[in-house]
Amino acid sequence: MSALKKRSINLHGHATSVTMEEPFWDCLKDIAKERKLSLNALIAEIDEQNAGNLSSALRVYVLKTLQTA
Repeated sequence: MSALKKRSINLHGHATSVTMEEPFWDCLKDIAKERKLSLNALIAEIDEQNAGNLSSALRVYVLKTLQTA
């Protein structure tokens, strides 16, 4: 199992931190690069569609993106 990695991000003008496993961070970076977005911009986009826990929303986004690829 992969260790959790905490990262500081700027979300809608506010600093916050998100904790996820490193493979999820790697996938998010790849998705952001493919979409020509910064990692913060991608996370903000996901957050706007999310009503719950941001870390969980990011994991689900990665999973759905990989499933549709």
